[in-house]
Amino acid sequence: MKAMMSKDIVYTFTTDTPLGNIQAAASDNALCGLWFSGQKYFPAAAKSWRKEVDYPVFVSLRAWLKDYFDQKKPKMTIPLSPSGTEFQQAVWKLLLDIPYGKTTSYGALALKLAAGKKASAQAVGGAVGHNPISLVIPCHRVLGADGSLTGYAGGLDKKRALLELEGCEAVRYSL
Repeated sequence: MKAMMSKDIVYTFTTDTPLGNIQAAASDNALCGLWFSGQKYFPAAAKSWRKEVDYPVFVSLRAWLKDYFDQKKPKMTIPLSPSGTEFQQAVWKLLLDIPYGKTTSYGALALKLAAGKKASAQAVGGAVGHNPISLVIPCHRVLGADGSLTGYAGGLDKKRALLELEGCEAVRYSL
């Protein structure tokens, strides 16, 4: 992952998925955002983005999304460039290590992240919640300590649907 520069031109396109519309953003041929329509933390700057359906990273993203929703466990080959703090970047990198169809907890991520540093499950939860590349950086795979569904910027209904799509068995769906 690389940090996006604020002067970069941001390109965008919107596509339909089985869970509703999703809007992508990319700059310097790397994905920097992916949000379900209406989800929390959608950037205000989106109004100035340039619509470019055939931007190269979007071609890869469309193939990835098709494979994902067809339950083909797509490989991560899309260049990513989420913008965030060093702590957020570290958490998002850990999210990429959660295998398709598996889950973890905020506390488990905090322990992995800690490695001699102090990291709380709540701080990890804040970083997970502000993940700007939903789905591709799989924040939906993070659960509460008791296995319950907890916050998802796209909505708990989408989190549940994504986990069911992936065949997650060890999940207690408590809404």
